[in-house]
Amino acid sequence: MERRGRILVVEDDVALRTELCEVLREEGYAVSSAPDAFKALPMLEAHEPEVVLTDLHMPGMGGIDLLGKVRERDPECAVIVMTAYASVDSAVAAMKAGATDYLTKPINVEELLLVIERALERRQLRLMRARLRQEQAQQRRLHNIVGQSPAMQPVFDTILRVAPTRATVLIVGESGTGKELIASAIHEHSPRADGPLVKLHCAALAETLLESELFGHEKGAFTGAVQRRDGLFQAADRGTLFLDEIGEISPAIQVKLLRFLQEHEFTRVGGNQTIQVDVRVIAATNRDLRKRMAEGLFREDLYYRLNVVSIEVPPLRARMDDVPLLAAHLLRRFAQENGKRVSGLSEEALACLLRYHWPGNVRELANAIERAVIVSRSEQIERDDLPPWVVAGGTGGGPPQDMPRIPGASMAELERYAIVKTLQHTGGSTSKAAEILGISVRKIQYRLQEYQKADLAARQRK
Repeated sequence: MERRGRILVVEDDVALRTELCEVLREEGYAVSSAPDAFKALPMLEAHEPEVVLTDLHMPGMGGIDLLGKVRERDPECAVIVMTAYASVDSAVAAMKAGATDYLTKPINVEELLLVIERALERRQLRLMRARLRQEQAQQRRLHNIVGQSPAMQPVFDTILRVAPTRATVLIVGESGTGKELIASAIHEHSPRADGPLVKLHCAALAETLLESELFGHEKGAFTGAVQRRDGLFQAADRGTLFLDEIGEISPAIQVKLLRFLQEHEFTRVGGNQTIQVDVRVIAATNRDLRKRMAEGLFREDLYYRLNVVSIEVPPLRARMDDVPLLAAHLLRRFAQENGKRVSGLSEEALACLLRYHWPGNVRELANAIERAVIVSRSEQIERDDLPPWVVAGGTGGGPPQDMPRIPGASMAELERYAIVKTLQHTGGSTSKAAEILGISVRKIQYRLQEYQKADLAARQRK
């Protein structure tokens, strides 16, 4: 019969112990037994029971003391206590000590089997939830920050040193370098890992909305505030608040943030009640905050409060040794997400990735790999699967191979060259390219689709 679980029976009554073991074995459980708590202790190590069924009152060491020893060894082991002396006090004492359930003698076999089955189900659910939390946390843990280059070693070292502390951290680096991933790694390696990690992109909201989002607001604080609302500081209590693009916040919000970092308290917009929370702040920026301080746009006292520990993330062009690792990691991820059987890059495609200077950093590399996975028609990413600006920028010294000759070039060729080169300059940002070229984002997107179709048709004709 298939084993349903491992049970250790601890009972000083020989007849009852024998009867319980026989019943449980007939039900398909792997059963071991001991006549007292002292003899049960080595069996915890030898048999690794999932359930311990123990008498409450035994000579020498009682069931509650044994329960404590079981919990020390395996917190997830279910302990069911039996006693012939049923009382409210003994039941309360057993449950407070951590017993999973409580049975009175004489033992009702049907009740016993039901209690054991429930205990095993709860144990399995707890283990599954723990595994799920671990898997979710693993996505953000340090070993998932891909990189082995010398430029990344100081980053890894600082993360591990600062994570266990309460210190405020300022992460600086160009856009797309992975500052949010580093903030997540700090949180997941900190004592706050079981608490919330709340993230906010400060540049995405207007001043009034940002203040309300951070600190909350009272009913009637402004037009549309129809009820009181808690802010992200309260949502992040006992956890971490990650403030991206901190250099964009207004002077008024800088004052309120400074007050929180000094006093660990704040007030909602339109309110006067002081609220205290336990929140660690991690901030990030791609701006030069010292320059903004000199320009009077960022408070010096806030800068030093935020910059207790600083982590500078190198741009991708300073860690080109990591490009093959990153590309392989991203390829696996996007292949799985898109249901594509793509497993590698051709030598030409990898050479393009290594020659390109990646102004958009890891974010741009991710964009390029995702596009390549989607358009690829084989199990290998080819050079022509990469975005045109990556290929055009990866030709080594001299002018790009696709640069049109003037005179003699058509307007369509000139337009394509302008769009591709501007996208290369902006790290693949269509909104920035549209602003530079004076055309709409939609037009750029439409043209890129046209170029993709034209390139595909050209490959098919070969």
